[in-house]
Amino acid sequence: MAVAESLSVEAAPYPFSFDPAETALVLIDMQRDFLEPGGFGESLGNDVEQLRRTIAPLRAVLDACRAAGMAVMHTREGHLPDLSDCPPSKLLRGNPSMRIGDPGPKGRILVRGEEGHDIIEELYPVAGEPVIDKPGKGAFYATGFGDLLTARGIRRLVVTGVTTEVCVHTTVREANDRGYECLVLSDCVGSYFPQFQQAGLEMVAAQGGIFGWTAESAAFLAALGTASPAGPDAPETVREPARQPL
Repeated sequence: MAVAESLSVEAAPYPFSFDPAETALVLIDMQRDFLEPGGFGESLGNDVEQLRRTIAPLRAVLDACRAAGMAVMHTREGHLPDLSDCPPSKLLRGNPSMRIGDPGPKGRILVRGEEGHDIIEELYPVAGEPVIDKPGKGAFYATGFGDLLTARGIRRLVVTGVTTEVCVHTTVREANDRGYECLVLSDCVGSYFPQFQQAGLEMVAAQGGIFGWTAESAAFLAALGTASPAGPDAPETVREPARQPL
């Protein structure tokens, strides 16, 4: 049996301890339609640079976690082509210029298999990294995410991605209720709205860590630098077909 390797990250509200062998890096919804110029997010008038600032620090974290042999998991929000998994309340809410399933700048909006639904090139999964296709905001709802974590012996999550106040927050809250300890990397999560970004991070660590911990990626990388690497090189990015939901 491997000996647990306890590392510590300087975080709010107090240091976050973790064993890399029992911890997963989770990249939430780093999808083209949300982050790329010309995508669905920008077509709604959002400033995608508010999200794109997360790419460089998240890439550094991703490379380090891969080199350390940590579990890495990606999520994508989207629906089946016939929209049978999209509740009417989600489909019809509000008065947007385009709805889920409509033709968008990068294919049908939030539909699995479309260009805009897929993950950006800079953070594309490598072979062996699960992609959880989710119909809701949180990673646990109507997916096999929880079973996957259990099967791999994961007890702690390092959470990154977009957007901070929606899919990141929902996933962290769901994870907290299921007994997982979550560290949110503040420069690796993003919102189109700076005021939501700040409030969302403060809410995670409030009241002694009501939902988890927050830290800058530099603090996490400093802690991970003491871990024993699994191998000398990070794996090469390999494109794979769009996967079925887990």
